[in-house]
Amino acid sequence: MTFDVAADSYQRFMGRYSEPLAVEFVRLADPQPGQRALDVGCGPGAVTALLVDRLGAAGVCAIDPSAPFVAAVRERLPGVDVRQGTAEVLPWADAGFDHVLAQLVVHFMRDPVAALREMARVTRTGGLVAASVWDYAGARSPLSVFWSAVAERDPEHPGEASLAGARAGHLAELFESARLADAEAAELTVRVPVAGFDEWWQPFTLGVGPAGAYLAGLDEPARADLRTGCAGRLPSGPFDLTATAWLVTARV
Repeated sequence: MTFDVAADSYQRFMGRYSEPLAVEFVRLADPQPGQRALDVGCGPGAVTALLVDRLGAAGVCAIDPSAPFVAAVRERLPGVDVRQGTAEVLPWADAGFDHVLAQLVVHFMRDPVAALREMARVTRTGGLVAASVWDYAGARSPLSVFWSAVAERDPEHPGEASLAGARAGHLAELFESARLADAEAAELTVRVPVAGFDEWWQPFTLGVGPAGAYLAGLDEPARADLRTGCAGRLPSGPFDLTATAWLVTARV
């Protein structure tokens, strides 16, 4: 699994879902002018850009382990302090931010509890720590059709349902393990128009994330069979895809 891919590839694969999710995520976090915010696992900058709209570039920092994503955010949002690194070791001082947000990244952290503790460490007293993860276990993610077709052909493959925070209640449990008391859980749902099956399928061929890595590891007949399995689950023409993410917030 890799996210060392071009930012455009990620954008085509997940951006059309993560961007509307980011709108709801930032709206609920509600950062105010004069505050400072950190976007952890910023990717190509869906949340970062919205934070800049509210706080200005000087009020926003971001971090991601992917060098291509870091480069893309630096180019997209000049003036933002964007660093390459991981959530488990944040390179900022204690209590420096009012909002520390992590959209669609907890399930890829090596140690989610340690990372959430780090997020709390850099948050000021009374500040907000928030994270979201697609509901993979509940088959409500943008990739659920893909993983359903995989499960039919490869029942031993775990997909993404077992990843951290991807099942009901688990993200809140991680917050509690990180000593983030009084965590509040909610759901965020987005609806995304898709032109047709071919537009939906093509981004899976770009090698992004666990789904892209799985597809890349198949031989051509198996790829074609998986494509057929997905096609049988979706309309050929235009359709809307609805996806739901778990959201947890906590005050430090």
